[in-house]
Order: sequence, then C-alpha cells, then structure tokens
Amino acid sequence: MKSKGGAQTNQSILDGIKVLQAIAGSEKPIGGKELCDLLGLESTRANRLLKTLASIGMTQQTKGRKYIPGPGIHVLAAQSLYGSGLLRSAIPTLEKLGQHNYTVAMGVLWYDTVSFIYHANPGMTSAEAIGRVGLMPATCSGIGLALLAKTPVESLVEVYKGKEIPNFPDGLDSLVSELEKIRHQGYVRFQGLQPNLMASENKCSIAVEVGEPANSAIAMQGQISESQMHELIPVLSSAKREIETKLHQIKPVE
Repeated sequence: MKSKGGAQTNQSILDGIKVLQAIAGSEKPIGGKELCDLLGLESTRANRLLKTLASIGMTQQTKGRKYIPGPGIHVLAAQSLYGSGLLRSAIPTLEKLGQHNYTVAMGVLWYDTVSFIYHANPGMTSAEAIGRVGLMPATCSGIGLALLAKTPVESLVEVYKGKEIPNFPDGLDSLVSELEKIRHQGYVRFQGLQPNLMASENKCSIAVEVGEPANSAIAMQGQISESQMHELIPVLSSAKREIETKLHQIKPVE
C-alpha cells in the first residue's frame, strides 16, 4: 500500500501524485473544476499543479482546456515496468494459467485502489490483456483483498477510518476481521459485488499475493465451485512461486 512514515510528509508531492493519477485513470479528458471536486483541492492549488505537470510533459491540455496523460507519464510507465521486471516475469506464467479457461488477472495496490496490469478473459492474448481494465476499489477485488491482507493494520486504519468501505458495510472492524481470515488461510476466495455489475453477474475469484514483501497479486475468476477452488489453489500457488523465482533471477538479492 505504502511504506510507513518516518520522514515529514510533503503535501505538494502527494497532491501532485493524486492529480496525476486522476488524469491517468480517467477514460476522458478531465478539467480543473472536475479535479477539484474529485480530489477536494482548492482551485488555485489545483491549477498550479496542473500547469506544473503540463510543463514537464506529464500531462497535456486539449483544445477544450481539459487534461489528458502526456508523453512523460508513458515514459515513466515503460521505465517502471522495465525496472521492476514484474510484467515480463509474469506473462509466461499468466498465459499458462489462461489454459484453464478462466479469467486471469494480475494487479497492484495503491492506498485503497487496485490497478490491473494484466486482465485476460478466456481466449484473449497477452497483448489484449495488458492495461485493459482501469482502477477498482481494493475491497471489490480478490487481488485487492490479497494485498490488503499483507498491509499493517495501522496503515489500514489510516486509509479507511471514517470512510464507507465497499462490500464491508459494517466498516473497518469487519474488513480487518476478514483480512485476518485471509492471512490465516493463505488465499482469497472472493464473491463480493463488483462496481457496475448486478449480483447475478459477479463471479467467484481466488487470489494470492506475489513477492516478499508482496508487490502484486494474481487471480483466477469464473464460475468456480467449491471443489474446483480446491483444485485451482495449488495451481495458483505454483504460479506465484514461478513468478517469484523469475523475479529473483532478474533482480538478485545483493
């Protein structure tokens, strides 16, 4: 989710990252007023951040004076994928998981949202699966719950205290209790309601975290019965170990 604080927080940097993330995650150009409403920023501050981000190429302004991602953010994305080695280590293994004819996904957690770097429905190629799905609340995803289960309780409190938590109407205590169960069993079985789907459309997903410390999680999703779940958990756990081994080979411990 994030590292524990030790140094003094720089609010300008945090606000700049929030603005950049909002623009990068928007399906359409977004204006200054929309950003202020979305992020709760004062207009003068938001405009200053927007101009700064545009001046260094992280965003671009359209003819309608709204903002879209600029070339800088694509360079940053490419550099981060190369530097971490995560996606290129995982793709061969994720492709093998796809042979089981379920949706296969890999995602990362930041604060209370999950970003899917790979999401392939049965029959999809890896080229189609990369960057196909946008952000989702972490508590609406098996991947999100797998990574939240590895998050210190004090960080969970900082992120969720006083907020409505999707799929956890009883609040933070019920989320913490569920995450404790996940830690104990070593995997997530998730069948909660996902955004924009009717209850009848939601499918079961099973997920495990990847990395030590966890830096991502993988999942399989579909019409998975109880007996099928117990057959697939060892498959998913084996895939986790395979990806971790490849990551270790790319970035050896010094």
